[in-house]
Amino acid sequence: MKIDVIGDVHGCYKELNHLIDKLGYMLENGTYTHPQQRRLVFLGDITDRGPDSLKTIELVYKLVHQDNIAEYVPGNHCNKLYRYFLGNNVQIRHGLETTVAELEAYSADEQDLIRDKFIQLYEQAELYLQMKPLNAVIAHAGIKAEYIGRDDKKVRTFVFYGDITGEKLADGRPVRLDWAKHYNGDVWIIYGHTPVIEPRFINKTVNIDLGCVFGNKLAAFQLPEENTVTVTSKQPYQPEKFTSYI
Repeated sequence: MKIDVIGDVHGCYKELNHLIDKLGYMLENGTYTHPQQRRLVFLGDITDRGPDSLKTIELVYKLVHQDNIAEYVPGNHCNKLYRYFLGNNVQIRHGLETTVAELEAYSADEQDLIRDKFIQLYEQAELYLQMKPLNAVIAHAGIKAEYIGRDDKKVRTFVFYGDITGEKLADGRPVRLDWAKHYNGDVWIIYGHTPVIEPRFINKTVNIDLGCVFGNKLAAFQLPEENTVTVTSKQPYQPEKFTSYI
């Protein structure tokens, strides 16, 4: 088994296509394939903030459910969009407003098609992926060693949001503890959620959210090779959006 785990896309559809091409996937007769039988894995937050969330949904749906060449796990933005599509009372901000604006430009029939595809994508996804042949776990915001194998509310909160304390920073972002610094497992944990300028390797974890939507890069982490492949973002650079670890 060989996989390419793609970090938070956030509607950066053009960059995603560029990265898929760079990784060697080919579109032949309308179907994606890879000459080495590699598989893509999306670690969540495929929508919101960026310019093309709906095209991204359609592409990820195609790769997962039609071409059977990809896996997907949801992130916190995916969870919020899912609840929006179910008709729940969610706040249309923090990026969701961009996806809703795209939807409102579609016809009612087109909106229904997108809604159905995303709901299927979300409902048939695992909370996180345990890839035992590769000694790896893929989880949107990470996962503690002792949580692997669990699917309770505490674990769901961690996987979606990270090790949050409940406190807020001055700019409104949640305070998060540096769980990866204390990780001592022997299984790779591949995650995103918190934008960093370069892939952050610490212990046997790697954060591959390189903040494509904030103007940096879109990354893929390859296993078993342990390589990182990136493409440059086409979005405006916003340095204040990135986390620095001391």
